[in-house]
Amino acid sequence: MIRSSLEVHDVASGRSRVVFATEELIEAPNWDPLGGGFLVNGGGRLFRVPWEGPRLIPVETGGLLRCNNDHGFSPDGTRIAFSCHRENGAEIFVMPAAGGPAQVISPRAPSWFHGWAPDGRSVVYAAARGERREVDICVMPLGGPERRLTWGEGHSDGPEFSADGARVYFNSDRGGHAQIWVMGADGSGQGQVFGDEGVNWFPHPSPCGRYVVYLAYPPGTLGHPRDLPVGLCLMDPQGGNRRRVVEMNGGQGTINVASWAPDGGAFAYMRYQ
Repeated sequence: MIRSSLEVHDVASGRSRVVFATEELIEAPNWDPLGGGFLVNGGGRLFRVPWEGPRLIPVETGGLLRCNNDHGFSPDGTRIAFSCHRENGAEIFVMPAAGGPAQVISPRAPSWFHGWAPDGRSVVYAAARGERREVDICVMPLGGPERRLTWGEGHSDGPEFSADGARVYFNSDRGGHAQIWVMGADGSGQGQVFGDEGVNWFPHPSPCGRYVVYLAYPPGTLGHPRDLPVGLCLMDPQGGNRRRVVEMNGGQGTINVASWAPDGGAFAYMRYQ
C-alpha cells in the first residue's frame, strides 16, 4: 500500500504530478536548488530522492539518527541545515549538501530549523524559550548570537524569509487560531496577513517573490497533526488572490519546510494515503 506520495504542483498549469511513491512514511520535501532532486526525512534519517530513477538514498549525517522534518538546502545548494533530537531536545545542525560530519549551530534546545536567509548567512527558526517555554521565532547569523523576534504572543512557528530577505512570514495563534503573519526581518511591524476560519500553517514565499504557499487545516484543528483533509493554498505576498490549488489527505509532513523550485514556478509536497 502506498503511504507517501511526493508530488510537484506546477503553478502556471495548475496541475500536479507524482515524482515518487513509497510504502514508507516520508516527510517534508525540499527542492534541491542545484537540480539533483529532493531532500526528505523518514524514520529519523535524511534521504535524497533523485529525479532520475527516484528512490530513497540515505544521506550521511555523522551518526545523528533522530532527524525530524525541519531541514533545508542553503540557497546556493552547498549546505543542508536540519534539526535532530539529542538529550535536551531538538538542535540545529549544518553540514555539506553531500552529507558528512554536521556542526551544531543552535545555542540552546529545543530549536527547530525552518529557513535560510537569501544570502545564506543566517537561519530563522522556531524555539522554546522563556520561563513558560513558549514557542517563538528566532533568527541567527551563522557564528553569531541568537536574536528573538517574538516574545510569547501565542504559539509562533514556521518562519521563513521573503525572497528579498526583508521580511519573515510565520504562523501564529495569537488571535485565537493559527493564521499567517509577517514581520520585518528584525521583528518589527508584525501583522496578520489575512484572516479566515481555516487553521493555517507553514507559509513559504517563492524565490521569485510572486507567491506564498501555505497549508490550510479545517477549522477547529489543534496543532498541525497528520492525516486530515487539508488544502495547499497560494496567495500573493500581501495576502491577495488566495486560492486552494491542491486538496488532499495530509498535514504534518506535507509541506513543513521550503519546497519551491528555484524559479518559483512549482513546489513539491507530500500527499498521504
